Amino acid sequence: MLNRRHFVGAALALPFVASPAVARSPCIFDTQGVAIHGIDPVSYFADGRPVPGTDDHRLRWRNAIWRFVSSETMAAFERTPHRYAPRYGGFCAVAMARGMLSETVPEAWAVRDGRLYLAQSAQVIAAWQSDPMRYIASADTNWAQAKCGQ
Repeated sequence: MLNRRHFVGAALALPFVASPAVARSPCIFDTQGVAIHGIDPVSYFADGRPVPGTDDHRLRWRNAIWRFVSSETMAAFERTPHRYAPRYGGFCAVAMARGMLSETVPEAWAVRDGRLYLAQSAQVIAAWQSDPMRYIASADTNWAQAKCGQ
């Protein structure tokens, strides 16, 4: 079962700390209402790195504001948001594999089978990359219990 209270868990002896203050929606990780720290989610695919979006190009999806670099990347997201939105609502993929919610940083990311995964730190995403299929299988099961879709 998904655990939304404060916790300290261990993934390969790595700490995870969740805070309900940064997770206003149970389905999308946001800070002050902005998804993935204002990074354009399309940039992970188009540029191979996180690029900050702007207030000039933004939209509301799943109760969060998503920022984009351009009208083109915003339109791409609008056409197929599930292609570009991070898995597990932008919560840490490793924490989700353990049935917990944890914040993420834009620099800790991976794309696997065309989907974006975020993590709490570079160290955590490195652990995820050691066996992504195991983490994905566990996280998918836990995310399904959250009833958020995606």
